[in-house]
This record gives sequence, structure tokens and C-alpha cells, in this order.
Amino acid sequence: MAMNLEGRETIGAPIDKVWAALNDPDVLRECIPGCESLEKTSDTEMAATVSLKIGPIKARFAGAVTLLNLNPPHSYTIQGEGKGGIAGFAKGGADVVLEEAGPQETQLSYTVNADVGGKIAQLGSRLIASTSKKLAGEFFAKFNEVVSSR
Repeated sequence: MAMNLEGRETIGAPIDKVWAALNDPDVLRECIPGCESLEKTSDTEMAATVSLKIGPIKARFAGAVTLLNLNPPHSYTIQGEGKGGIAGFAKGGADVVLEEAGPQETQLSYTVNADVGGKIAQLGSRLIASTSKKLAGEFFAKFNEVVSSR
């Protein structure tokens, strides 16, 4: 089941600081909902373990994340794939664009394309879409809080 999601967030920090945070596994680990571990395996790859509850299904996903199309400090594509055992799988990517919105503000825009399969896909597109929006909202709110306060 494929899904698309778009959003914007104004981050209270300069563009270079936001770019650095988007590439910092410690910051990402702190901001990703349900993230148990996130380790950098190379300059453009990370391994992650995330536990999520989607409707009645609780799953633990192990996966890999790759950064592509790097254009520092303006944009990149983040691609990932996670396997949740019997619960299913999730894979997809996001194009992230940063624009200066002022000396201490950055406009972050994202476009997400994702595909889920297995038991999770059987929950239905409305539940998957609403959960995805909620998780994206939680991530960017926490990311904004963490980056703005450092």
C-alpha cells in the first residue's frame, strides 16, 4: 500500500545548524518516535531499530537508512526500509529541503513516499495515513524543540 505525505516546519535555528542536526544520529534518535537505536554506519548510512504501535499492532522494525542526493545545507533524500517480522514491512523515502527564513529561522519542507505491506497494510489506508501524519508531526515538533534549544 503506497502513501504520500507533505509538510512544512519553521525551525527556530539557522540553516547550517538545522542541516547539522538532520545528519546527527544523536539528534535523530532523540526525535524519531519509538526509536530504540540509531547508529551511523558510514557518512551516508545508518542502522535503526524502532518500536511502533499502529492501531492494534505493535511492531519492532529493524532497518537501514541511506542519505542520497546530498546538497548541503539545502536538501537531501533520505531512503529507508524496515522489517517488522510478522507485522510486515515499511519502506520509502523523503525529500527534505531547507530554506533560510531569516537569520535565526529555517523553513524545512518534506515530501514522503512510503509503501507498507503485511499485517500493517491490512489495517487500511486511513489508519496508516493518520498514524503517519501523527508520527511526522511528533518528529518535527520534537526536532524543532531540540534544534531550537541548542
